[in-house]
Parts: sequence; C-alpha cells; structure tokens
Amino acid sequence: MAQRFGGKYSPDGADKGAPVPDRGAFRGARRTRAGGRVNLLFFAPLPLAARAFGAGPVELALNLAALGTLLLAAWLTREGILAQEAYEARKIARRPAIPRKIFASGLTGLGLGLAGYASGGGVMEPLIYATLGAVLHSFAFGLDPLKDKGMEGVDSFQTDRVARVVDQAEDYLRGMTEALKRAGDRQAETRLERFQITVRDMLRTVEDDPRDLTAARKYLGVYLMGARDATVKFADLHARAPNPAARDKYLALLGDLEQNFTAKTRALMQDSSTDLDIEIDVLRDRLEREGVHLETKDLA
Repeated sequence: MAQRFGGKYSPDGADKGAPVPDRGAFRGARRTRAGGRVNLLFFAPLPLAARAFGAGPVELALNLAALGTLLLAAWLTREGILAQEAYEARKIARRPAIPRKIFASGLTGLGLGLAGYASGGGVMEPLIYATLGAVLHSFAFGLDPLKDKGMEGVDSFQTDRVARVVDQAEDYLRGMTEALKRAGDRQAETRLERFQITVRDMLRTVEDDPRDLTAARKYLGVYLMGARDATVKFADLHARAPNPAARDKYLALLGDLEQNFTAKTRALMQDSSTDLDIEIDVLRDRLEREGVHLETKDLA
C-alpha cells in the first residue's frame, strides 16, 4: 500500500523528533484584570501632591487627604478584582466578606470631592465631582459578588466544610509559592506549578461532589501541609547554600505527590461514576415496578 510522504516542511507534516512543550503549568491560566487600568489609578492622583505644596495650609491638608483617599481607592479596587477572580475560579465560593470595589467607588468619589473643594470651588462642584467619580468607577470596574455561588439546593453544612478545606488548601499552595521564590530556582518553581495544578484538580472534584471531602481530607490537609513545610525548609536551605542532593530529593517528592494526588482524583471521579450508575439502576427498577417500561436498557 502506498504511503503518503510527509516531513517537517510538508503542509500537514510535523517534526516528530521535536520535543513537545510542557504546557501543564499554564493550563487554565487566565490573564488577570488587576492591571492596566487599575495601575493607572495609582498614577492619576499624583499631581495632587505637587499642587498640595504650592498652596496654603488648608489646601495642603485637603489635597493630601484627597491623594491618600484616591490611592486607598486604587488599592481596594485591585484587591477587589483579585478577590472576584478567585471567586469566579471556584465552583463553590462565598461572596467576599468586604465589598472592596464598592468601598473603592465611594472613596473615589470622596477623593475627587475633596480635590474639587481644595481648588476653591463651592459645594455644588465638589458634589458633582464626587457623584460622577463614584458612578463612573462602578461602571468601569463593576460591583463585588454579592451572593454565594454553587450553594443552591446543597447542604449548607457540607458546603461550609468544603469551602473551609478549599481555603486552607489554597493557603498552603500560596505558602509554597512564596517560600520557593526565595530559592530563586526557576525549574523548581515550574515543577511546583505542575503539582499545584494537580491539587486544584482535586479541589474542583471535591467542589463538584462534597461527599468526596471525607476521602480527600487527608490529601488536602495533612499531605499538603507536609508539602508546604518541606518547601519552606528546602527554600531556606537552597537560599543559604545550593544543595543539589536536597534539590533532587525535593523534586522527587513533588513528583511522588503529583502521582498520588492524580491517582486519588481519578479514584474520586470513578466513585462518582459508580454512584451515578447505582442511582440509574435504582430509578430503572422503580419505574419498572410501577409499570413503566424503558426502551433504552442502558441509560448510563
């Protein structure tokens, strides 16, 4: 049989010898919205500092107060966007405890009002500045999530447990990331990112079915805390004096943990599939007892 020729430079060809890039560290990654426009909010009020020191004491105090208020509003805006991104990334999440972006809108209006009053205007002009600033900030950056997500029709006790475990696991992962930055080892950081993706796969599985929490609690608690502690110790040791043997042991530990977390996640998903099969069989038997005959024998 004839075989179609194909090579590296063929239209449909590919270089089979070329290494396949590892994209695991970027799977599910999204560009953060806490940049660009948000960064401009930190620079926009800086001219108030120059204007403050070119006027009298009253104008000085008002302009500095406006500057501080607007910078605080910019910081709250950035933190609010980061909190919303974390909220949107989860299937089960509580609304942010502090509505940062709403407070930022109010502070933006207050800061613009103070700046307008410091320029020598009456009461009406600063009020217009304050109202427009608060409204435009709300339109530009939106409001904070005002309700919990993924908790409708689900046992609140179970969802509370899942939310607490997920928050704790995310704290462990952040601690590992911050600790490993001290080591300055980019390869180890990339390896850690791959492990964190595996952990978050388990977190999403538990969020989909809170009944899996009991089986996964040891992994998301004891094992993850141990991985965090090992990362901190390795980072401290590597920052003082690079130790190739310790580095190899740490990377091997991450590999073993990744394999175990992956296997456990697959087992949890298999258990969920088994539960679905049982529910389908029970429903089919009940319908047949009531005289309803199904045409399809396998609903799974």
